[in-house]
Amino acid sequence: MAEVPPEQLDAQFRTQPHAFNQTPPKSKESQDGDSKAPLPKGVVLDKDGKPCRTCTSIASWRALTKQQSQTSPSSTATSSTSTTISTPATTSQSTPQPTEIPSDCPPDVEQLGRSTWTLLHTMAATYPEKASAQHQEDMQGFLKFFSKLYPCWVCADDFKTWMAHPSGRNQPKLGGRKEFGWWMCEAHNEVNRKLGKKEFDCRLWEERWRTGWKDGRCD
Repeated sequence: MAEVPPEQLDAQFRTQPHAFNQTPPKSKESQDGDSKAPLPKGVVLDKDGKPCRTCTSIASWRALTKQQSQTSPSSTATSSTSTTISTPATTSQSTPQPTEIPSDCPPDVEQLGRSTWTLLHTMAATYPEKASAQHQEDMQGFLKFFSKLYPCWVCADDFKTWMAHPSGRNQPKLGGRKEFGWWMCEAHNEVNRKLGKKEFDCRLWEERWRTGWKDGRCD
């Protein structure tokens, strides 16, 4: 794995979206049983057949809501009888950039993913240097239920499948902080590979998530 300068690594992991997911099957994205029109690219259906907000990016979700508003009977009738006058102020509020999410709105799949990785890496960073049998059992249970209850079902299924690899190579390494932190970094890199993103140099995981960079910028 090519080593990347720490200053670039920090910028990479703060600015790039980190989703805890992989692209779902096309059949889940492209059809909606309740609508004749194909769904916008990137919209993922939940297990009940309805669009899954926490499985979809904000850009795709906005494309879906725009499509729905344009095809609804009420919007069609209204458009033929009224005119909307927009001012610069109302326009900037009603049409934010596609990737922007107001702080008081539900998270999309990318925001949820970034927050989740922050939690998981920090849990690894504060894990005991040498974990007791009870602590290992508790963390094993957490990861088991996490892979079942994560809000994006596609992401959860993918993580659960990865951990259950027949070879056993992806089972959580819970003996102590160093091996658990490395395992978590490898789990994150597995997602990065699937999303076509750069892998993180796991030799630096403690600087990134526990001690802070050696140049002192985190102090």
